[in-house]
Amino acid sequence: MRPESRPVDVQVDTYRRGSARTRVTRVTTGADTGRSFVLVAGIGVASTYFEFLAPLLAEEGEVYALDLPGFGGVPASGEHPTAEFFADQVEGILDHYGLTDPVLIGHSMGTQVVTEVLARRHGLSHAVLVSPVVDESEANAPLQAVRFVQSTVRESVHIALLAVSAYLLCGFLYFFETLPHMLRYRISERIALGRATVLLVRGEFDRPSPRRLHSRLVARAHAARRWEIEGAAHCVVNSHAVGVARLTMRHVRDELAPKGRMQADDAVVPPAAHADVRMVLGAMASRAAEWISAARKDEYGVERAKARHARVLWDAYRPSR
Repeated sequence: MRPESRPVDVQVDTYRRGSARTRVTRVTTGADTGRSFVLVAGIGVASTYFEFLAPLLAEEGEVYALDLPGFGGVPASGEHPTAEFFADQVEGILDHYGLTDPVLIGHSMGTQVVTEVLARRHGLSHAVLVSPVVDESEANAPLQAVRFVQSTVRESVHIALLAVSAYLLCGFLYFFETLPHMLRYRISERIALGRATVLLVRGEFDRPSPRRLHSRLVARAHAARRWEIEGAAHCVVNSHAVGVARLTMRHVRDELAPKGRMQADDAVVPPAAHADVRMVLGAMASRAAEWISAARKDEYGVERAKARHARVLWDAYRPSR
């Protein structure tokens, strides 16, 4: 974060489209660049995966981090949870907030949702697909389970706790209802329909998102760049959020080479500059409060907890003055 960082502001809204609801966490720092970012998480998980990335991007413009229907404690809508259905919700949010050319950033299954939006909206100029799935040659549940386990052993305990809490909120029934749709989606075919310049990012040990899939996507996209981050696995969007943010900003400024590899030291989230026991306990308490509120369907409680968690992290990671 740069020395001129501003205080972070967090607002949580609920967008309704028919029977579907999407929770929208808006993160701003007062930056007036005219640029905005829309963040879409993967299967079963929530916008909490962007806890480090969202404030970094908020220094460049307003951030909209989404909890799609059925995820993050948001009720399922009763509709089939396909990439097309979720793309409908994202498009509705773009229209609702008047976002004409935001940078769409998807992670894991969220890349399918972003790809579907790009196929429909040719006015979007830049997008970022982090750890895109699924490789068509491995589009079956048992093999994908193996690939996720292979990647998970490279993740931190923090990531594991985020994932477990998110899956519990999602519920295993809805997760397994969504999974077949994710496996059937042909991202390599749909990406050819978009007109945005796409940045593909993967971690070095990201087994669900192999290099061969990235090669296929680059070959079929209208315009694409591909980068890899050393030492990262599938949840690179959280563990190496600094690198993802840096690559994203260089991408949207068209300053990024077509292909490259970022060292881990330039990408990992560094130790908090202002951490102490109070900060750690505050972060844990706010995250627990968010989870409990989401489980109780208490949207006001979720909003307060998300805002408190963002401010705790901001205070801990703010630059020294």
